[in-house]
Amino acid sequence: MSRMPQLPLPKVAVVSAFQNLFGAHGRSSSRVFEILQNNVGVSASRNSVCGFRTFCTGQDLSIKKCVPCNTKDMRPMTEESASDLLSKVDGWNLMSESGLLKLKRSWKVKSFTKGLEMFKLIAEIAEAEGHHPDLHLVGWNNVTIEIWTHAVGGLTENDFILAAKINALDMQTLMRRKATD
Repeated sequence: MSRMPQLPLPKVAVVSAFQNLFGAHGRSSSRVFEILQNNVGVSASRNSVCGFRTFCTGQDLSIKKCVPCNTKDMRPMTEESASDLLSKVDGWNLMSESGLLKLKRSWKVKSFTKGLEMFKLIAEIAEAEGHHPDLHLVGWNNVTIEIWTHAVGGLTENDFILAAKINALDMQTLMRRKATD
């Protein structure tokens, strides 16, 4: 019996196979990624295979989906990596609290109830992403949001995805005329 020549699988086939095995937003362990590289011929870095990431790959963050943080291979990003991504989420700032990096943004809303409406909009996104920020309503109209990945003790791509999705919300009717970011 003659042996059929092995042809490299297209990247789409590889991604599709992994989405079937792990779900659209699963993450690989180091071993699974090794198998991918060795047996399928994927020579790209971890960040180029759909759904396998711990930091941004350069795509529009607002169209990505947060991935579960229950894996041993997810690590907090460095301050340098976080600073690079910060430009993709307008209005957000990096803050360090006892060595823990977080994203932070503040707004002034029209009223206390507008602040609560803002929280409801953000809560819907947070629930859909399975990634929950710290929400603060101080005084009657000062809203502050802090985002970081508690499970890894710092920032991951998930935090920037959530920040981008919050930025995409239409909240103009909730804000005071003079926005302060």
